[in-house]
Amino acid sequence: MDQASTAVLVVVFVIAVAVTWVAGIFLSDATDVVDDRFDLGEALGGLILLGIAGTLPEIAITVSGALQGNLALVTGNLLGGIAMQTLVLVLLDAISPSPTPLSALSKVLEPIIEAIFVILLVTIALLGPLLPPSVAFGPMSPISLILVITWLGGLLILNRLRSSERWSAVTEQVDSAMVRQPPKPPSIRPNRYQRSSTRTVILAFAVAAIATLVAGVALEQSSNGLADRWGINGVIFGATVLAAATALPEISTGIRAVQLGQVGLAMGDIFGGNQVQMTLFLLADLLAGKPVLQTVAANSSWLGGIGVVVTAIFAAGLVLRPPKKLFGLFGPDSFLVLIAYGIGLAGLARIT
Repeated sequence: MDQASTAVLVVVFVIAVAVTWVAGIFLSDATDVVDDRFDLGEALGGLILLGIAGTLPEIAITVSGALQGNLALVTGNLLGGIAMQTLVLVLLDAISPSPTPLSALSKVLEPIIEAIFVILLVTIALLGPLLPPSVAFGPMSPISLILVITWLGGLLILNRLRSSERWSAVTEQVDSAMVRQPPKPPSIRPNRYQRSSTRTVILAFAVAAIATLVAGVALEQSSNGLADRWGINGVIFGATVLAAATALPEISTGIRAVQLGQVGLAMGDIFGGNQVQMTLFLLADLLAGKPVLQTVAANSSWLGGIGVVVTAIFAAGLVLRPPKKLFGLFGPDSFLVLIAYGIGLAGLARIT
């Protein structure tokens, strides 16, 4: 797309955004049905299915950026995208018609563990830049390998928790103590795949995932060209504009999941996608031919730290379960996340 005009790049970017949004809606409906039929649970389904599918744009950006040597864009998008995607929960909290905050509406407790693993993975990733270039396994950073192993360990732990009697007993107590919400308004259309065959649902999920991946490639190519022409720093662009664009699958799937009453699915999507993002550093290492984490600049590390802070705030909200929104807008945790993100952007401007 280097030869394309700025107007063409803008059109491609907008079309890719629209495709990503629509595909996210189909992904959410398909995942909801697959969760029920394969008994994955809304949180684990969001973590695995939506988490991976929603990260397809980041995969496209990572592959393209690493092959082209644009590592600043890769690291800025992966580390900076954590905070941006966590902000989606603030949006979902705001659009939820319930007077109860989003963190208190989850009928499952798995998102707490998922958030803890996001914090763990990002913290491990932030250790990568401290290693000297000589500490590597060929093109791979040992930190990149640890990230993948830790992510897989988290999946095993969550799967074990689902079959734990003690965990189930606590979940039942939380569910029984919840304030019951009024029935969903008739304007919200039921799941489009509720009566479809399992084969049809899986096919729809695959098609939507492929559309998301293709749109992710278009997003990376068009946005990278626009950033060059507008003279925007690669890290800043990757962490803001590009991260917001690649968060569209989480936004569309999250809105649909909340409409369907699957708050745990929405949270699993966000935290699951953030976890998968950290494993992409290993893919970036292999494609770039060198440890990518050891090239991370101070501004990317700062953004990763902000991601840890906002995730920890929501994890605390899931534990404390605040009963009411402040001023009828957001839960207390969402307000704190907005403040933390604003402070983070101000600090980023100073660092840059």
